[in-house]
Parts: sequence; structure tokens; C-alpha cells
Amino acid sequence: MTRIYAFANQKGGVGKTTTAISLAAYLAARGKKLLLVDIDPQANATSSLGVDKNHLPFSIYEALIQQMPLSQIVMPIDKAGLELAPSSPSLAGATVELVRVPERTHLLRKALATLDKQYDYVFVDAPPSLGLLTVNALTATHGVIIPVQCEYLSLEGLGQLVYTINLVRRELNPGLRITGLIMTMYDVRTKIAQQVVNEVRKYFPEKVFSTIIPRNVRLSEAPSYGETILTYAPKSSGALAYEALAKEFLRRTD
Repeated sequence: MTRIYAFANQKGGVGKTTTAISLAAYLAARGKKLLLVDIDPQANATSSLGVDKNHLPFSIYEALIQQMPLSQIVMPIDKAGLELAPSSPSLAGATVELVRVPERTHLLRKALATLDKQYDYVFVDAPPSLGLLTVNALTATHGVIIPVQCEYLSLEGLGQLVYTINLVRRELNPGLRITGLIMTMYDVRTKIAQQVVNEVRKYFPEKVFSTIIPRNVRLSEAPSYGETILTYAPKSSGALAYEALAKEFLRRTD
């Protein structure tokens, strides 16, 4: 069975897209068949993999709004060893358009159902918000992975995100679970970074991944070259951390 995970956090700039892409790339390198679904109107995952979001024949927008089969949208990303359902700026208006669509919270679930058993994992990169697109991601997935930046302000939005996850579980997707929280952008030079890690582990015992992703300039450089950290700087501290995270993820989910 294909296992589907949403990467979600309503706070932007926490390493959500970097984590989704990097983890997908390392799992693909270990022989897993991966599909990355970008449902963020900013299309950062799409751009980070070297795809021009402004010149796509089709994108996830057509799958959600026009019910085009995902198989007509998915494209191979050979350098990363995975496949991508890209996003585009046209998705920005989808929230307004979806208001008039029946079962608007289940559109992504229906689209993904047509691809069942074609992949080992499907990763959904959700927008940095708690709007209708994120609700679609949570409704369609088995688990939520929450990247948390190792800074104080990152703690403030966690409660609202967990409330939304619980609401979706109760009303739309009874099987939804928090798979884990990933601490990102850890700066060993600051006391607050370790304090945030300790605080998150206190409130989410057994849910926080042991692997911590450090703040690393190579991770921020890789998208500008359309590459994952695996191919761009495989010996960097960021790459080694995501490699370790992939191994831990497999131990938890396989």
C-alpha cells in the first residue's frame, strides 16, 4: 500500500519544503518509489527541483479544479530519482474556486486514489497556512510530518496546527496521525535552539525525530541549482543529517 504523508506547518520559513524534498531524495536513493505532490501556490518544491512553475502545460491545479488525472500531470525528476506533481501560480486562486466545489476537502484524496500502489511513498508539500489546500492535504494523508524551526516563535503556532489536525481527524480523516516532528535549522551556538528542542520533546514525547537538522548554507543553496542536497553537497552537514533522518524515518514507518 502506498503511504501518504503531508508536510505541514502554517509558519513559513521552517524548512518544510527542504525537508520534504531532501527526505524524498534520500528515500529514493535507497530504492523507494517516491511521488512529491506540491500543493503550495508558491510552488517552492516545484522550483527547487528545477521546474519552471510559470511554463507548465498542467499542474496540480488542473487535478484539483478540473479533475484531470494525476497521471497526466506527474513528471519525472531524474536528478532526484523521484516524480513530481508540480504546482503553479494558478493554484493561488483555487481556494476561492473550491468554495463552490462539492466535497471540496476531498479533492486531493480522490486524485491520489487513482495512483494507489504505484508508489511506496507520496509526500505532499502543503502551503504555510491552515486553509483549504492544507485541509485537503490532511484529509488525503495517513500521517503528518511537522518541521519545527529551532526558534522560540516556532512554538507559538504548534498548538493551532495540532488543533486543526485533530479537527480533520474527527470530521474528515479518522486515520490521520502525527507521524513525527522534525527539528530544523538548529544553531548549536544559541541556547534558545536547545531550549526549543527540549520544549517540543516535552509536549510531544516519542513524536520528535532524534535526528536534528542543522542550519546549513548548502541546504539553502541547493534549490537555486535545481538540485537536492544529496546531489549538490552530499558531504555537507545538512546532507548527512537528512541521510540520517531517512534511515530513522524508515525504521519508524517500514
